[in-house]
Amino acid sequence: MMALVRSLSVLLLLFIPPVNAETDYSHYAFANYLGSGVYQTSGQNATVVNIPLSFELQRSETESLVLRTPISLGFFNFTWSDIPDGDFPDSVGTATFTPGIEYRVKTTDTHEFQTYADLGFGTNTTNGNDVIIYSAGMSSLLDFELRETDPVWVNRIFFAGYNSLDDAQSETYSAIQSGVDIGTNYHFQVADVGIEPRFFVAGYWYFDKLRFVTPFEEDVLVTNSLEAGITLAFSKPIGWDLFNMSRFGISYRAGDGVQVWRLIFDFPI
Repeated sequence: MMALVRSLSVLLLLFIPPVNAETDYSHYAFANYLGSGVYQTSGQNATVVNIPLSFELQRSETESLVLRTPISLGFFNFTWSDIPDGDFPDSVGTATFTPGIEYRVKTTDTHEFQTYADLGFGTNTTNGNDVIIYSAGMSSLLDFELRETDPVWVNRIFFAGYNSLDDAQSETYSAIQSGVDIGTNYHFQVADVGIEPRFFVAGYWYFDKLRFVTPFEEDVLVTNSLEAGITLAFSKPIGWDLFNMSRFGISYRAGDGVQVWRLIFDFPI
């Protein structure tokens, strides 16, 4: 069974090529954990398209094993506002692929525990710089009752890092994420798909200050950020054979001078 794996949607290092792009890899090494969206800091924009594909390998009543195969593409000097004018990027600036295994287990009727480990590869097609990427983490998802809105409280802890294949450069980070996804109890139908608008809010706290690289100004150090958004939850996945989504929505995230408008294709937290 093909399913869209949940996106970590971690706000990481800005996806913009810095002045010293020949030796700086952090602006694309963690792209698969960003989520799709337009990222802005110090007035600079960049666009990330994240495709969080996954394959379910095994499932029982309480456990499942998932093969994660996310792909992320980055475009320089391009924003979503260019699309109505028919302007599309001429080429892909960066690409990352970080396959991994995720294990999920229902510990009770209302609680699920998840853990994952990834190992992948990233490349900057403009200069040929390559990195090995690794990440691991664990999550707790708790369902509870509140006037038929079916809230879900999510807590995650994770780390990620990269090692350059071109020199000895490397970098790691770790973070805690906590948030709530809550329904509106308003449902409507489109064709044979039931849809419910849902809201969410999430906070991110970084054990180490994250360095957001900017091309022409001083780098921004981020210690925490806050995100809020709305999604449409579908009663069944919609899309195509190799890409389908259980949610679609938009969110805004800000913290320490960094602003993000993010598109969402699955569970947002």
